[in-house]
Amino acid sequence: MEIKKVAIVMGSDSDLPIVKPAIEKLRSFGVPVEARVMSAHRTPEAASEFASKAVENGFGVIIAAAGKAAHLGGVLAAHTTLPVIGIPVKSSTLDGLDALLATVQMPSGIPVATVAIDGAENAAILAVQMLALSNAELAQKLVDMKQQMKDAVAKKDANLQKLVAEL
Repeated sequence: MEIKKVAIVMGSDSDLPIVKPAIEKLRSFGVPVEARVMSAHRTPEAASEFASKAVENGFGVIIAAAGKAAHLGGVLAAHTTLPVIGIPVKSSTLDGLDALLATVQMPSGIPVATVAIDGAENAAILAVQMLALSNAELAQKLVDMKQQMKDAVAKKDANLQKLVAEL
């Protein structure tokens, strides 16, 4: 079964270092990803058109990264039925709290799932979880990832137990 694409839309190209972990995580799952720069305020028509055509263009989830006023996720969500995940981007203003609140406080009927400030990797994992609802291969990859995480913690605990025993 073909895996739908994930769009990562950022408000500025300066957000690329923030979203890079999402791109890498999506690719590690074999999920096709496209990244774009669009502004809710400077290019609202382009953002609207992109979101309204996202389904027909093969996307399954949209990730929106924006700082400060952070209206990008909401603008995209207003123009699509696809799930939109917001990444509030930390800026010099209010350490990203402004972006977090703008992203999470959406009006009824226009949800934007929101991850932590600069939480790109979790945005990617959430997107994969959404796509995995209809893709058994992705679902298994998520199970495998969780097991690897569990194994890594168990290994760290075993190492700690050895260190503590030697004290």
